[in-house]
Amino acid sequence: MDLSDFEADNSVSCRLSSSIPDVCKTVDCCLGIDEAGRGPVLGPMVYGICFCPVSRKEDLKNLKVADSKTLTEAERENLFLKLDEAKDFVGWALQILSPNTISTSMLQRAKYNLNALSHDAAIGLVQYALDCGVQLKEVFVDTVGPAEKYQEKLSQRFPGVEVTVRPKADSLFPIVSAASICAKVARDHAVKSWKFAEDLGKVDTDYGSGYPNDPKTKSWLLKYLDPVFGYPQFVRFSWSTAQTLMDSKAVAVHWDDDEEDGEKAAARQNNTSMLSYFSRSKPSELTHTRDTHRFFTERKLQSINTL
Repeated sequence: MDLSDFEADNSVSCRLSSSIPDVCKTVDCCLGIDEAGRGPVLGPMVYGICFCPVSRKEDLKNLKVADSKTLTEAERENLFLKLDEAKDFVGWALQILSPNTISTSMLQRAKYNLNALSHDAAIGLVQYALDCGVQLKEVFVDTVGPAEKYQEKLSQRFPGVEVTVRPKADSLFPIVSAASICAKVARDHAVKSWKFAEDLGKVDTDYGSGYPNDPKTKSWLLKYLDPVFGYPQFVRFSWSTAQTLMDSKAVAVHWDDDEEDGEKAAARQNNTSMLSYFSRSKPSELTHTRDTHRFFTERKLQSINTL
């Protein structure tokens, strides 16, 4: 699977897709939706769709697709190749949600939780298939949240399409199993070949499963926690595991607020006020030359003296 478009900038989300089989533009089709990587604190979450003509459901079933969680990595890779080779009647598309996208969405002022993010990713992929001319008749979805509400939401969004939302849909419907395999293979590739934008030297890639309760994952999180700037963008810093470690291991930051004059509050705590970094004349202790931290250079930020 070629993830070069995502790897070019893994701080943002990316959509990848196969070509659209001509037959899918002329006959009624079914489409399955599933995700991979919802729970881990490391790496992206990937939403996948797979679609084929309703009349070719049995052909898809004969490829022996199954819930990706029940398969080994080698089996998933082999099945994805079979799906990709069946391009005369099978198509797929992926939405890769970067860890940075997930965390900034969840922590923005207007809260955008993981369920809403997941629903929007799924809706976007269904709309993509329709925009590409796929004649959708049936959509099968592995639920996120209450199945009945989600099914009603999708049915209202896509009138004329028969929507079925079920828990464990990836083990009930082969078309959802196929979507599950596409999503899982993409996530595995993304995690294995992750390119760190931060200058971390030779990175230890033995980070376990990526789930918060994995001892290897916890050890990796401790090892790569910067005491000032937190984690590399490979980490979902909105996860409670990451936040707890930052609270206990990172440097405390004083933020000026409206209840007390910022300069006085900072002086009382023997700190430098955040406001001093934006003043015309810097305190003497800040005037010496020093290298700019990578946090600023990576984001192309620089100091200014006038507006």
